[in-house]
Amino acid sequence: MTLPSEPALHKLQFYVTTPYACGYLPNQLAQSLIATPHHLVDANLYSGLIQQGFRRSGKFAYRPHCENCNACIAVRVVLPDFLPNRSQKRAFKQHADLTARVMPLGYHDSHFGLYTTYQAARHPDEHVKKQAEAHRTAHIQNEADEYRHFLCQSNVESLMVEFSDANNQVKIVSVIDIVNDGVSAVYTFYDTTQTKASYGTYSIMWLIEWTNMLGLPYFYLGYWIAESQKMAYKQAFKPQEKLIDGEWI
Repeated sequence: MTLPSEPALHKLQFYVTTPYACGYLPNQLAQSLIATPHHLVDANLYSGLIQQGFRRSGKFAYRPHCENCNACIAVRVVLPDFLPNRSQKRAFKQHADLTARVMPLGYHDSHFGLYTTYQAARHPDEHVKKQAEAHRTAHIQNEADEYRHFLCQSNVESLMVEFSDANNQVKIVSVIDIVNDGVSAVYTFYDTTQTKASYGTYSIMWLIEWTNMLGLPYFYLGYWIAESQKMAYKQAFKPQEKLIDGEWI
C-alpha cells in the first residue's frame, strides 16, 4: 500500500505498530500504520488520509498494515446512486419515532452506560479483554477512561448523534467524522435488549440521509472483511466503492 502523497500530508510521519491480536479474524496477528504526530492531523489532513484508507480512533489516524494479510478493505457508499433495499426501508420506517440530536463530542453517563452494555452483549470477549487491559495500563485507569479516549476525543471535525425514544431513553449513539467529501462512521452502539429492533441499520440510513442533506457524495463505512460475519451488513448498502491497491473502484 502506498503512503499518502498530497503535499499537505508530507508534514506527517508514519510508523508501524508491533503485532497485536487481530480483532476481526481469529488466530491472526495484525499491525497498523499510525500517522504522527497526531496533533497535526486536523480536519483537512484527515480528509486526505481517509481517502487513502485511514480511519480514526480517538486522536489517532491509522490503517491496517499487516505483513501477510490484506483482508481489511475500506468501503464507502456512493450516495447519489444509493437505493435502499426492502429491509433497510423497513428499518427506517420502524424507528421513525426516534428523535435524533446532533451534538459535540463529550462524555455522558447515559451514553457510557449504553456503551458498556452493548460491548458486553455484542463483543463479550473484547469487553473482558478491555477491562483487564484498563486495570493494567497506567494512563487508562478504568473503562470510563478507555471510553473517553476512544470516542470522546478527536482532532478533526467530529460529532455525536444521539437517538432517543418518546420517553427520552437513549437508544442509539453514533460517533461520526465530517470530511471534505463525506461523513465517516466511527462507531455506533445501541440498546441490544430489544431483539426485534433494527437500530444498527436505522442509524446508517439516518446518517446517509443526513449526509445527503449536507450535499456530500460519500458515506464511509470503515473496513469490510469478507471472512468476518460481523461486517457482512456493510455489503447491503449499495452501490459502494472499495479501496483496492490505492484506488476507489
